[in-house]
Parts: sequence; C-alpha cells; structure tokens
Amino acid sequence: MMAQMYQVKKQARSEFVPIRNLQYHVQVWGEPSPDKIPLVLVHGWMDVAASYQFVVDAFSQDHYIIAPDWRGYGQTGSGGVDNFWFPDYLADLDFLLDHYAPGSQVNLVGHSLGGNVVMIYAGIRPERIRRLVNLEGFGMPATTPDQAPKRYAKWMDELKALHRGEMELKAYDSAAGVARRLMKTNPRLGEDKAHWLATHWAQENADGKWAILGQSAHKISNAQLYRVEEVLEIYKRISMPVLAVEASDNSLDLWWNGKFTLAQYHERIQAVPNVEIARIDDAGHMMHHDQPEVLATLIERFIA
Repeated sequence: MMAQMYQVKKQARSEFVPIRNLQYHVQVWGEPSPDKIPLVLVHGWMDVAASYQFVVDAFSQDHYIIAPDWRGYGQTGSGGVDNFWFPDYLADLDFLLDHYAPGSQVNLVGHSLGGNVVMIYAGIRPERIRRLVNLEGFGMPATTPDQAPKRYAKWMDELKALHRGEMELKAYDSAAGVARRLMKTNPRLGEDKAHWLATHWAQENADGKWAILGQSAHKISNAQLYRVEEVLEIYKRISMPVLAVEASDNSLDLWWNGKFTLAQYHERIQAVPNVEIARIDDAGHMMHHDQPEVLATLIERFIA
C-alpha cells in the first residue's frame, strides 16, 4: 500500500532563468515586494531545491523565497560537463542574485555543500548579503602541497571510470524504492516526507525506472586541493552577522574519522568577525528534513 504523501502547505512555482549558458531551475515561494528582503536557500550535494519545502511550510511569516537547483541537480542541466568545479557555484549564485535581487541585499541560507558556497561567497561579495545562515557547511580537511600529484592523478582516473560507465548512480524500480533509500540513509525521515521527496529527488525514465536527479559526475573528486589558508582569509572578510547551525549528530566524525573534527571547524569559523553557533537536538546532517520547525524558527529569529 502506498504511504500517505506529505501535504504541502505553501506551493512553489518553477522558474527557469538563463545563467551562464544553462537554464537554471529555481523554486520560488511568495511574491516580491518592496518591504520583503529576498530569502535565498541553496541546497547541498546530491540534494535539490524542493528539499527545503518542509522548512518553508514551517515559516510563520510570509517570505519571498528563491531556491535554485544547482547545476547538474534537479531540473538544472549540466551543460554536458564531465566534472564540476566549486568556483562555478559561486559565479552561478552571483548571476542568480543579479537576476532576482539586482542592487539589493538578500538573506542567504546554505546547507552542506551549499553552506560552503555561501560562506565563500559572503567573503567575496559581502555587500550583497544582509544575514547569512550556514547549515553544516563545514569545509574540508586541511591539505598539504605534497598531496597535489596524487590528487590530480585520482581526478584523471575517476574521469576515465566515469566515461567507462563505472560511476553511474543506482536507478530504482519505483518512487517507493527511492523513498525507502532516503529513509535508510536518514532513519529520522518520516514515510510521508520520504515519499514526497522521492518524487522531487528522482524522476521516472521511459523504461519505468526511477533515476536520481543528480549527475554522477558530482562523485568525481575535486582536482584541486582544499586550501584552508585561503578559506580563512575569505572568512575574515565576511562582514554580515552569521548563524552557523549544527545538528546534534556529529557528521564530521562519521565522514572523516579524525582527519577533520568539529573542534577544528569551530576554530576555523572564529575567523568570521560576527558569528553565532546554534545546535539542533535530535537531528542529523539533513536537519531541514529532521527538524524543519526548529530550523524555521532559528532562521526567522536571526533574519528578523
């Protein structure tokens, strides 16, 4: 029997915006008006803009909300590339703000990969942002220059594996199969939300299989090293107030096994001149699914 589907309270509309030779898919809630500061929500790795629906539904106020599918995710194409570069997200966001908020500031929220994007963007274009909310955009472990040769080799080897068809994302027999996968990855995710998300996170192909709406090229390692010294210099230039939200589950320990810790992340974000740390209990990395009401309250308090 099909599970009860999550009932949306605030309906999004889809817009397609020409950005850097791509048709960018953007979810929009609410209407622009002179008294509303646009609220821009950007998603993380292997996620989609629709993923913010539960938080949007939990907001107590009427906001004008803009949430793009990053390049190669959801309904935004990839332009045929076989790997993705971090600076492209920064430029895409810059063009997106030119379109939706020319000459005015926005409140900007980013989760995970999106959190890393908004933190870097905020240090490069601080004048464009009024308030910044970073949802577990931790950054990456520190690297040393001697790691470069192996990193470039790994990148090239993974590109070859992609072109041999060895990095394809798994397809599912049904939307219910996608929902089960989502609940397996996140045990806190309710069945109603999982079934709703599945229909936005994947789509049915001509063969009846459900394919994830994320390019497998996103799995390829970055060719360039993550340089903490550069990141810290950018953090120092973040002039607006920042709210750094983390979940009670410590994902860094799980992902990095001691190579990058929560304590190291806390040390790094002290470079940001005006930062407040908030924690959400009974939540994992997908906090916008686990505790949307708590997160919505935090965001609205901070941007008020």
